[in-house]
Amino acid sequence: MSRPAPIAAHAALSPSPPGRREAAKADRRARILKAARDLIRETGETDLPMRRLAERAGVSLATTYNLFGSKRAVVLAVLEDERDFARRLARLEAPDSLSRLFAAHDLAFSYYAADPDFYRALWRTLLSSSGADETGLASPERIRETRAIWLGLLERAEADGWLAPPVSRAALERTLAQLSAGTLLFWVTGALATERLAPSAGLGWALVLLGCATPAGAPIARAAAARYRAALRAVAAPPDPPAELP
Repeated sequence: MSRPAPIAAHAALSPSPPGRREAAKADRRARILKAARDLIRETGETDLPMRRLAERAGVSLATTYNLFGSKRAVVLAVLEDERDFARRLARLEAPDSLSRLFAAHDLAFSYYAADPDFYRALWRTLLSSSGADETGLASPERIRETRAIWLGLLERAEADGWLAPPVSRAALERTLAQLSAGTLLFWVTGALATERLAPSAGLGWALVLLGCATPAGAPIARAAAARYRAALRAVAAPPDPPAELP
């Protein structure tokens, strides 16, 4: 009669506990995402070679494909800011729905202040790209999801009596989005310091919304404008570039 195998031998042949396997998988995933963010920041490109990404993360190429499937999926996982924004927005406290709109603006721009090198690189890639968007960064679906958040905030402010009902929410949302994009373009090209980015865009928002505000909402918009002006005054403006001689 054969003797039973020692317990240690059984343990060696047994797979890792589920909790340990999931922790290791999460660790590898986090390393890949960090490597992707670092590479985007350093290269200004979102078209990440999977082999280089795996080498930077210290994992095998097969692991990278098994966890994400494609480089597009890696980039989209890095850029889960919209979903994170929605979760953080749900926890955001504000005294009223118009103040909540300004608070949402501040939250959105806080991403750029937290990691300016990464977002500058990302915006440069988006601005310099042509043709079909292969990354999904500006896909119709993502644009619709983002617009839906802002349209919902504007609708709530209108329903609460802070914004005048005759205002077209869709036109107002596009105006605010274009104002934000223009401010970001100044920032990406180096014409606007990171410290002035959020208050510059915020002041524009406040002035636009002041023009759409009801008598009840106007003081809220004025207070926001005053707050953004104070923030801009607190940050020294860069000197004007020297005039070119004819």
